[in-house]
Amino acid sequence: MDASPDFPRQSRVPVFNLPGVITASIAVLMAIQAVREFVLSDGADIWVVLNLALVPARWTVWLDPSQADAVITAAGAGGTEAIAAARESFARYIVMEHAADLWTFATYALLHGSWLHVIFNSVWLAAFGSPVARRCGPWRFGLIALAGTVAGGALHVLLVPLSTAPLVGASAGVSALMAAAARFVFQPPASAYGNQPWHLPPPRPPETVRELLRNRTAVSFLAIWLVTNIVFGLITLPLGGESAAIAWDAHLGGFVVGFFLFPVLDPLSRRAS
Repeated sequence: MDASPDFPRQSRVPVFNLPGVITASIAVLMAIQAVREFVLSDGADIWVVLNLALVPARWTVWLDPSQADAVITAAGAGGTEAIAAARESFARYIVMEHAADLWTFATYALLHGSWLHVIFNSVWLAAFGSPVARRCGPWRFGLIALAGTVAGGALHVLLVPLSTAPLVGASAGVSALMAAAARFVFQPPASAYGNQPWHLPPPRPPETVRELLRNRTAVSFLAIWLVTNIVFGLITLPLGGESAAIAWDAHLGGFVVGFFLFPVLDPLSRRAS
């Protein structure tokens, strides 16, 4: 008789054992970047950016046409003479266009400035989106990511209303998932549950804000995340054709929404209430 313990079944190699929605999301982001990089012409790619990226000044002028001169002046400030002229020309196009599409608050997350940018976001999506997807399922996962994306874009427009730089990247949505995961992944293990390493404790409701503040691991994570975003907001990184500053405000907007939205959508929170 075989007296060996009944270990959990592993159907796939653990390192590749990602939820299907995570694998699909990363595949979509990679495919879009590949099409833009290897298939589309420069003109077609510019059309994609103009119609899918989020340009704060476009919304500012649409809401208040009197800000048109301020947008053009801001665009022509700083940089070399050639860069300033190009930015001013683009700003005049934005002012003349008078178009603002609601979908850009979501679709900007599908575009990235470079392969480094999309790979970086995909790694964090796999790391922090996976526990949220496993716990909440694909639909609630998608809702948290979408809400964080929209909130991050809205805060970015609010804080830099005259900017003509297109906002791209899934970082705001990923930040929302990071915040959601922080509500439960750092919980200390349940005491007196099982006596074997493969006996996993059942999932528990997310920690409250007060419990998180008493959790040193969670507090350290939140502090590192905040400091990192502040630092990246002050420097420029080569994420596109030229160096660009990280949109820390979009990250912050996504993080805050994910942090407070997760308990509302979390199945265990709803079951416990």
